[in-house]
Amino acid sequence: MHSLLHRILSAFCTDASYRMEEGDACSLAELGADNNMDLLAAAAAVRHLRGPRGTGTCAIINAKSGKCPENCAFCAQSSHYVTGAPVYPLQDTEHLVRQACEMAAHGIARCGLVTSGTALSDRELDALCESALKMRAEAPIRLCASLGLLTKEKARRLVEAGISRYHHNLETARSFFPSVCTTHAYDEDLATLAIARSAGLEVCSCGIFGLGESWAQRVELLQTLREVGVDSLPVNFLCPVPGTPLGSRSPLAPWEALRVVALARLMHPEQEIIICGGRLSTLKDEQALVLTAGASALMSGNYLTTRGFGYADDDALLAAVGTLRR
Repeated sequence: MHSLLHRILSAFCTDASYRMEEGDACSLAELGADNNMDLLAAAAAVRHLRGPRGTGTCAIINAKSGKCPENCAFCAQSSHYVTGAPVYPLQDTEHLVRQACEMAAHGIARCGLVTSGTALSDRELDALCESALKMRAEAPIRLCASLGLLTKEKARRLVEAGISRYHHNLETARSFFPSVCTTHAYDEDLATLAIARSAGLEVCSCGIFGLGESWAQRVELLQTLREVGVDSLPVNFLCPVPGTPLGSRSPLAPWEALRVVALARLMHPEQEIIICGGRLSTLKDEQALVLTAGASALMSGNYLTTRGFGYADDDALLAAVGTLRR
């Protein structure tokens, strides 16, 4: 094992308050490929020492799709690009309840309601909150929401509707963000996370890796999330969508994606680390390795506009590696 990795792992084992420095994280990211397995093993050990037990599962509902005014360079739902992604208004309560019940029947722990656009209108939020109350009443599942930018009043209404966690990705490091999106400011995203936290919501935030960012910028994002104090980190890998500015980029190599997961665990030893979009297209037959790289949860089912791994497929994956659901 490399001396730097040995020193960091020893510190985790002997000091319960230890936090890896940002500089050490950058140095780990630059280690040669011959250190990959040791890095993954160290991340797995840190998860065993401090992280969540068992494997959590969540799934999402694309509750409102398309016509987003933001110009995020990776997004199929942006109105700035022609991608053929589905376009429809906010789904009705019956549809949302039915999907939540299906998720619960398959043992999914959390259901995320996701809507396109910068933010919901008050009228849309009223309808979604009514749906959330009915979902909570009829499906034994915890609810999350990803509805764009928040105000204090909107956050309060989400709490009253029984939503316990708010998801809002920073997408990438501040230093790389202008290369990804120019229609809103990074500070607006940070403000939304602060509003969600002050309302009593758990905070779920991370980004998409493989947008063209450097390793230093990946560490920068993870450091920002540590300063914010997130509860869970949804790790996504770019799934290139034809018609978007990033549509011709190649997906990350599996070893690179796994190294991202390991760094996320080492920088966030206690937090939930969820493997989300791009899992299938990036990792293919190596998906189970994320659980040995420090991940503690999987997003199951389809993503917003791309295919994911089915509920039964994830049941088989978890059974094959002998891990229990949380």
